[in-house]
Amino acid sequence: MEFLSVPAFWMFPALFLMVFAGFPVAFALITLAFFFGYDFFGARVGIQFFGRIHDVLTNYAFAAVPLFVFMGAMLERSGIAERLFHAMQLWVGRLPGGLALATLLMCAVFAAATGIVGAVEAVVGMMAAPAMLRQRYAKDLISGTVCAGGSLGTIIPPSLVVVIYATVVEISIGDLFAGIIIPGLLMVVLFVAYVLIRCALDPASGPPADAAINDVPLGEKLRVSATALVPVALLVVAVLGSILAGIASPTEAAGLGAAGAVLLTIAYGNFSWQLLFEVLRRAVVINAMIMLVVIGGTLFTSIFLINGGTRLVNEVLVGTNPEAWQVVVLFLLVIFVLGFVLDWVSVVLICMPIFTPVLRQLGIDPLWFGVMACVVIQTSYLTPPMAPAIFYFRAIAPKEISYGDMFRGVLPFIVCQLIVLGVVAAWPATATYLAGILFRF
Repeated sequence: MEFLSVPAFWMFPALFLMVFAGFPVAFALITLAFFFGYDFFGARVGIQFFGRIHDVLTNYAFAAVPLFVFMGAMLERSGIAERLFHAMQLWVGRLPGGLALATLLMCAVFAAATGIVGAVEAVVGMMAAPAMLRQRYAKDLISGTVCAGGSLGTIIPPSLVVVIYATVVEISIGDLFAGIIIPGLLMVVLFVAYVLIRCALDPASGPPADAAINDVPLGEKLRVSATALVPVALLVVAVLGSILAGIASPTEAAGLGAAGAVLLTIAYGNFSWQLLFEVLRRAVVINAMIMLVVIGGTLFTSIFLINGGTRLVNEVLVGTNPEAWQVVVLFLLVIFVLGFVLDWVSVVLICMPIFTPVLRQLGIDPLWFGVMACVVIQTSYLTPPMAPAIFYFRAIAPKEISYGDMFRGVLPFIVCQLIVLGVVAAWPATATYLAGILFRF
């Protein structure tokens, strides 16, 4: 019971107490960091905090965050989403569960274009859920499709989760982008396969689209795709491709994406100064929220480590003498549980500075673990009863859809996510192969 006398031990119970009491996570982190930091540093705590905040605000990699946020906000508000959804419907509408398939594919493309968790679900859900209800889709399938599709913003690059994770762990953002491509594609395939199989076995749960969609001639489909799907796909390829090819840093690529989103909006005739002002305002608000949590998480973790956190973690691990795979399972489980209570930024910033030294000491590939951590964060985002995905969807869902429908709907997709996690755990090459090929020179 010696660990009870270590100040770091009490920081997490205090954090959970403040979060459940209704304090915003960022302010809870900063408050506890100041309280426990003052106990250690005394009046010098302000100087120590200034140094850590300065390190965060001058970190070049974090400059990619506001640019990716701006890119996503511009694509979200410019009407491009409606064009993409229509194009997807034209190609897959005649299949069983066609609207659900279009929703998943739309989420995958939009996730690759925005990288913002939550924004994908909100934008696509407002279009797809009413459309599927009109076609009499099963309510649990509607809920699961929108929530699971929205969660793809975590695992499909350029994900903000990856940018912040790689920055905190001090591994290449490009490597981690490459690492999540195969698991991300596998997850989309499994999601699509589930919808196809379910709707083929039970056509009433997801009937094909009506004749107006099915009878569109091929020439019209190609025209719509050329004007709606191809430009966004080229933007994604330009952003992600420039990073993976080593042509641009993530921050430079994010700037390219932000400029490309503005040009697309102008090309579609949707640009206005009012729209630009709204997008800038939304981008500033989202970025301020993210960076405040980043600062709070950085301060909290620093004070945790200074107050004996490293010794506490080592004593727990030495006392049980676990093998490397058991440590990996334990750390992933901690990330999963924390994901119920905290947002993904806080989870990454609190856990990874503590976990990374232990993982490196055990010789565990940080890229492999990072990919699994992203999958676990995504799974936690979707898992009831504290699933943020469900709370996002509840805010935009039609009243006919209940929480029960949502809880039942996400379960098959959670199974798909666990399958992906198992594949990455069993075959680490699924996470490391592309990075080794792309960056071996």
